[in-house]
Order: sequence, then structure tokens, then C-alpha cells
Amino acid sequence: MPLIPPADALSGLWRAAGLDPGALDAVELAGREPVQPSTYAVGTAAQASIAAAGLAAAEVWRARTGRAQRVAVDMRHAAAEFRSERYLRIDGKPAPELWDRIAGLYQAGDGRWLRLHTNYPHHRDGVLRLLGCDRDRAAVAAALGRWAAEEFEAAAAAAGLVVTMARSTEEWDAHPQGRAVASLPVLLIERIGEAPPTPLPAGAPRRPLEGVRVLDLTRVIAGPVCGRTLAAHGATVMNVTAAHLPSTPTLVIDNGRGKLSTHLDLRAEAGRETLRGLAAQADVFVQGYRPGAIAGHGFAPEQVAAIRPGIVCVSLCAYGHDGPWAGRRGFDSLVQNANGMNLEEAAAAGESRPKPLPCQALDHASGYLMALGAMAGLLRRAREGGSWHVRVALATTGHWIRSLGRVEDGLACPEQRFEDIADLLEESDSPFGRLTTVRDAARLSETPPFWALPSVPLGTHAPRWPR
Repeated sequence: MPLIPPADALSGLWRAAGLDPGALDAVELAGREPVQPSTYAVGTAAQASIAAAGLAAAEVWRARTGRAQRVAVDMRHAAAEFRSERYLRIDGKPAPELWDRIAGLYQAGDGRWLRLHTNYPHHRDGVLRLLGCDRDRAAVAAALGRWAAEEFEAAAAAAGLVVTMARSTEEWDAHPQGRAVASLPVLLIERIGEAPPTPLPAGAPRRPLEGVRVLDLTRVIAGPVCGRTLAAHGATVMNVTAAHLPSTPTLVIDNGRGKLSTHLDLRAEAGRETLRGLAAQADVFVQGYRPGAIAGHGFAPEQVAAIRPGIVCVSLCAYGHDGPWAGRRGFDSLVQNANGMNLEEAAAAGESRPKPLPCQALDHASGYLMALGAMAGLLRRAREGGSWHVRVALATTGHWIRSLGRVEDGLACPEQRFEDIADLLEESDSPFGRLTTVRDAARLSETPPFWALPSVPLGTHAPRWPR
């Protein structure tokens, strides 16, 4: 499949968000593929999705001030930002390891490959119970040798675990979920309630999203990148989690830049009541937990819109909101294993073992698409009124990346090492120590993005909006 030019990829995302096509004239895209070792156009995906979010911020700025500004994104910088968690340094040292020791690829008894995601203790312990073995790679491999891959995938899903069998693109495209994903847009924005037009915050803003309040009920990468992006453009973003929920320290630090962080236990009515109070004063409500989890506590998009008419809800799921896998849990590494991308990369490399993408491209792209949708929703509610629901899924993002074409000899591209991107890094102080992080790759001419608050430990702040 021929490569899609980055400008065309950006234009497609912009059309999906329903925004003014004339704004695209203000964007400058520099660089060319390949920028990471992959046959997929991950550089194009990074540049287009980051540029779309940056341009949406510029459009919000224009709506508030009447002033346009230019947006520039370099592909090399965008590709580095798609691996931001890998480049995080704390007091000059690498961040903690992301992966559990039994996570990863295994061959099942029928010769097919399985990928296990065991980073959270309940997922890890569930897999070990299902297999009846110890937490040891050799023991897990031996136990999986007694299963057929697709049977174990189905048994794991039935137990609420996160496992996928590696499929070819042909197998995925013929699968009922693959067909469902192919029928969905990369970004869906729907009106879900009536409300009068809600103007963007009054006053003379210094940043596009100044005065906009965002509730961020997300974990891992995609959802937190959305909140991080909105914070980079001036939004007040409050991450909401709970003390009993597991987290990944490296991702908390990298994706917590610019955010407040509070603890609420939604299992208790007091926690739910506090969240309702926060939502009543919010502009955007972002959630990325397994399908139905937040809704089960009374915060489905329609319920949130009843609490706060005119709100923009943003929902992330793994496999899309339609199809037999719509309710399944999932993560980037599992989706790219299921949808054919890993076996395609392996085939291009002359290997049989599934080969993952060089970054969590589905996660990062989805995060910027969520931010794009949130800002498009804010513009729509200011113009048309209504409450809005933005839907993004890792699988539809993967389908979009597949549609961008393949990079000839892309696997020959060298890795972006930490020392290779020194000019794209910045340092800041935080409660965790001195952080080295990747700057935002979107360069806005009047309001360059930055994070006004440092990353903080989860639960640092009281559950109330600052005055």
C-alpha cells in the first residue's frame, strides 16, 4: 500500500473532527519517513495526530481571541514524543521498568503465538490461576504448551484477563471484530444531550484552554496523554484515581505533567457524590477504564451530561464500541498483536516471531485523537450548544495507522536513542526528583505548549477545583 502524505493524514483527521478545513493552511509539517524502525508509517501517524491536537488548540485560541496562529510539527520530534515514556529520566537515571517479568510472547501448543499483559497484579494473578502455574516464564511457557492459542485467548477474556493471539491482517480483517472495527470512524463525535450554547471562558486568555476544567479518569498511556495534551495548552486537568487501584510509576510521572491528582473511591457513595460535584463544574470528562466500569458507578456519558448539561465526554476503549469484542479489556500491545501488525512486521523482517511496533503507537495516537475530539467538542458546544460524546478506540486507531501505507525498508531505520534526541528534551523539578522529558512536539507560534505544574504522586491534591 503506498504511503499517505502526512498532510493528507492530518486532513483526514481534521475532517473526522468536523473542523474548519481552512485552518489546515496554518500547519507546517517537516520531515519524512522513516523515523523509527518499522514498515508502518508510525512517523506519519505521530506527526498527523500531534498536529491535529495542536491545530485544534490554535482553533480554540482563534475562537476566543480572533487571532490565528501557525502550527509546526517536525516528524522526528513527533516520533520521539510517541516514545516519551522510554526517554523519561529521574535525576539522570532511567525510569522504573514498565513490564512485569512474565508479560510478553509465548507459543501455545498449536504453534500459534500469544501475548500476555500482566503488568497489573490482578491480571497477572488471574493468568497464573487459569494456567495453574507459578510466576515463572518457563512455568508459564510449559502451561501454555497445553493450550491451543485461540482457546486460551477466549478463556482469558471470559475471566476478564488481557491476552491476545497473534493474527495475520487477513485473519483480523475476516474476524467479526475486525469487520466491526473497519466500519467505525477513527474518531466519532456525537451529540448526546440538549443544552444552550456554552461560550468558552470569558476574559483575556494567555493560553488556548485557560479556564477549561477537565476531569481525567484514565490510566496507562492513551487517556493520560489526552489529559497531558490538554494541560499543555492551559486546561486545568484533575486526574482522578483511587488508592486501591494499581498504577505504573513511570507512566504516572511521564503522563502526569501539568495535572492535579486526587483520590476518590467510587465504590463508596461519598466518592461518587464528590465526583458528581466536580463534574457539575467541569467542561470535559475523560474516561478510559474497561467498558462499563465508570458507567457502573453512575457516570455513563448520558448520566454525566445530566449532571452537567453542555459537557464534553471523551471515552476510550480497546476494540471499539461495536462488535463481539466491544466489552473486552485491552492494551496497545495486545491490539497490535491481534490486528495483524505484529505478524506483518515479523514477515518484513524475515522472522516468524511476532514483532511489535517500535513504540506504543496506538496508545499515543489515540491520546492525541482524544484531545482533538475534546477541543472539537468545546468548539461545537460554543457554537451549537448541546452535550457531546467523543469516542476513540485503540483498534480503530490501529486500523487508521494501517491505512497510512507501508514504508519500504522502514525496518532499516536506526532506533532513536536517548542521546540522539537531546535537543528535544527539557528538564524540570518535581516531587519525584529532577525530570528529563520530551517536549511537546506541536509548536504554536503565539501560545507554545508547556506544563505549568509538575508531575505529582497520585492523590496529592484535595478533590476540589482551584479558585
